[in-house]
Amino acid sequence: MTESHAALSSTWTGASALLFDLDGVLTPTAVVHEQAWQELFDGYLAEAGHAEGYQESDYFDFIDGKPRFNGVRDFLASRGITLPEGPTDDAPDSPTVQGLGNRKNLIFNEIVSTRGVEPYAGSVRFIHAALERGLKLAVVSSSRNAPAVLKAAGLDGYFPVVVDGEVAAAVGLPGKPDPATFDYAARLLDVPADECIVVEDAVSGVQAGSAGNFRAVIGVDRGAGRQTLLNAGATFVVDDLDDLL
Repeated sequence: MTESHAALSSTWTGASALLFDLDGVLTPTAVVHEQAWQELFDGYLAEAGHAEGYQESDYFDFIDGKPRFNGVRDFLASRGITLPEGPTDDAPDSPTVQGLGNRKNLIFNEIVSTRGVEPYAGSVRFIHAALERGLKLAVVSSSRNAPAVLKAAGLDGYFPVVVDGEVAAAVGLPGKPDPATFDYAARLLDVPADECIVVEDAVSGVQAGSAGNFRAVIGVDRGAGRQTLLNAGATFVVDDLDDLL
């Protein structure tokens, strides 16, 4: 028995539910976000007649990991562009920070709905294995687009509980690395936190799972680094959830 199989075998005992992050755990939607940002700024810079176009490195230099509107501001600043802030519900065609941010969200959802999202095959197999064991499943995501992404990936039928950015805002829950959204999902599933396993690929998500009273935190290394996730509090780390089957 491999180390991963042994760790999971021990972890399953007494577990009643799995709480999954979405982006990077179930679906590779970071790629879709990158595409949406490129389409946004390719279009905007062309409209503005700006000589310097959008580069792939811009995503990692100015946008990745930031709240959407901070990414807009920082990218524009890199090109020496200053735009008015605009209202939060500004129209997607408005030349404002909020307008561009809302246009990016529109593009993202259009990509998801028209091109679809392919889930990680290993994650799908892991979901099936969990269901065969009778475990309850929930998605806990900071994204406000989680239901649309799950539907596009064909995964929406597996998760009776989805706690995303919209739900967290409506209920007044702090985001990760606070464990509040995971705790809320456990309550909605009617499962004690100490019978839930958190599955995360992000440092902030692993920290949230570690900070709560959960049975275990499975770290999925999609680039953060095995030791980094262990240092953040992961019980054990795998490259893919398929490694556990």
